[in-house]
Formats: sequence, structure tokens, C-alpha cells
Amino acid sequence: MDAAEPSASEQMDPGTDTGTALSEAAAGQIVDRWTARNPAVILALLLVGTPVYTRLPVEAGVVVFALGTVTTGMAHGAVDHLVPLRAASVPLDRSLSVVTAVYAVLGAMVVVGWWVAPAVAFVTFVLLTWLHWGQGDVFALRLGGAAHLQSRAERALTVLVRGGLPMAVPLVSFPGEFRLVAEATVGLFGVGSAALDPIFASSTRTAVVTGMAAATLVTLSAGLWRVSRGAPRSGLDRDAAELTVLWLWFWFVPPVLAIGVYFALWHAPRHIGRLMLVDTESTAALSAGDARTAIHRFLRDAAPLTLGGYLVVIAVGLAVPAGVVTPLDLLGVALVGIAALTLPHVAIVGWLDRKQGIWWDRCSIRRWPGQWIPA
Repeated sequence: MDAAEPSASEQMDPGTDTGTALSEAAAGQIVDRWTARNPAVILALLLVGTPVYTRLPVEAGVVVFALGTVTTGMAHGAVDHLVPLRAASVPLDRSLSVVTAVYAVLGAMVVVGWWVAPAVAFVTFVLLTWLHWGQGDVFALRLGGAAHLQSRAERALTVLVRGGLPMAVPLVSFPGEFRLVAEATVGLFGVGSAALDPIFASSTRTAVVTGMAAATLVTLSAGLWRVSRGAPRSGLDRDAAELTVLWLWFWFVPPVLAIGVYFALWHAPRHIGRLMLVDTESTAALSAGDARTAIHRFLRDAAPLTLGGYLVVIAVGLAVPAGVVTPLDLLGVALVGIAALTLPHVAIVGWLDRKQGIWWDRCSIRRWPGQWIPA
């Protein structure tokens, strides 16, 4: 795989209708521009406010996080029940029943974990979010034509780096605020701060920042090697630019605010765009320049389970032993509720990755409903 990737037209399956494939490609380009490229530019522009952000109280970050969660954050996973139907033509009743079972079983496991071992559950949630946010960026990069990610190892390294920037860098750049959030979250279950000491030890933070810096350099070096062997440079340039923005954002912006903005502006829109591309009607609308119909369909489909997500958070708030008193307590409740939804969501997205061939050594345009994935 040292040569440059063949063009999309060269990779299409023999039976693919050219007009349909071009329509799906056009929709993919629109989704890439509006849910990935433009938000990345906006985040870069927001960096100019860094001197102001560092002077804001943590409560301001909680407000931003809450606003992001109740909008795109909660909605981005609220169409999971339709993913098997649209990505693999699974019958609607089976799609609903299977996804409901996945959410019920895995969500219950997470909730029990928080009550039994809160500190372990917190660390597990961080690692799971690390995986999921990296998972989302790998898809976005490939949708945008990042042909330098040609092997599973390179994609796994990208998951490590992209997911690690929001989760690991704030641990080093703002350990005090990061610890406040962790203590408030596990404190809801009566656990003292001493249980978190190993996470915030200087040796741990040194190892984390060293590992993240090394992994970033390795992934960029691997991309340069691919370019030297014939891969297009545009994908690598985009990868490097986004990595630079993310490093600066999470190094200089306080973590609650930084993650709240990232969740709502970066991660959630990318996944929403992906879901539009597995809906044939949304794909057709996008390719015809009718973004309003695609957005309307997503909002309609996501509304019931978005409300369900709010109810999960409210239920956690009513059930935690310590009660909810401060804004940080409210943030902790939101994180526990999100954690209960994250594990099943990651399972569904992992299944979608498999169906769309994201982890194949070589991806081509493949004929699932509304799907466009370039190599």
C-alpha cells in the first residue's frame, strides 16, 4: 500500500450506479464542510479569546457545558435506534429492539459501576470517551479524504491522539480544575478525594503529556512517510492543522469550558453528519442542496431519545446519595448520566464502523444506504 490511493471512481464496486455514487459523494462533501471543516475553523478563531477564558470562574464553564449538552451533545447519539435500519437494512422492529436492549443492559452496568466503585467508574468513563472521540475523528478524517491513514495501526494511533487531546491534555495543563470536576463527580457517591491521588500524581501527568506528545509526532511522521510514498498531502495537512488547533485549545483553555465547547461544536456535529449520510432521504436532500430537509429529519428522529437522555440525567440527580447542591455537583450528575449513555453509544458506533469498513486496510465506496466513504 505504498502507492497513492486510487480515485473514488476506480474503487467503486462493479455494480455501483455512477449517478448515485456521485450524489452520495456530493452529500459527503457537504457534510464534511459543515460538520467538520467549518467547526474546526470556528474553534481556531475562538482561540483568540484565551486570555478571557482563563479569567472566567469554573461555573461559567459549567454553563457552557450544560448548553452544549442539552443541544447537540445529547442529540448526537439519539438516533442510534435507527442506525441498524439505515446502515444495514435491518427491519425496524429488530433495529429498535436490539438497540433498546444494548442501551438497557450496558447502561445499567455503567450505573451499577458508579455506585459500586465511583473512582474506577470515573477513570473508565474518561478512557471510554477517549476511545469514542478518537473513533469519531477517524471517520471524519476519512470522510474528508485523509488517504494517509492507510492501515489499522495508523488509524488506531489517530484514535489514541485525537481522543486523548480532550481527555489527557487538560489533566496536565489544568490539573486543579480537572481534579475539582473529578472530586465533585465521585463525591456524589460519598468517595473522598484520596481515591483520585494516583491520577493527579506528578509522575502520572508527566507520563501522560510525554506520551501524548510522542504519539502526535509519530502519527504525523507516519503521515509524512505515506505522503513520501505517494499519498495525497491534503489529508495530512488537514490532520496536522486540526491537531495544532486541538493542542492549543486544550492546553490554554480551562477544561470544563474547553470540553463543553468541543463536545457541542466539534464531536457532536461530526457524528450528526455521519448519521445523515446513512439516511438515504437525507443524503438525497443534501446532494440536491436541500440541507433544511436533512436537518429537519435528524431533529425529528432525535427528539424522543434526546428527551430520554434528559430524563436519565434527572434520574441520576435524584438518586445520587450526596444530592446536588453546587454547579459542580450538577456537572458531576451530567457526567454520570452521559457515562450511562456513552457505553451503549460506543457499541453502536463500533458496529457502524465495522459495517462501513472504517478499520479495513483499504476502504472503498461501498453500497450501504446513503453511505459515502472515500479511501
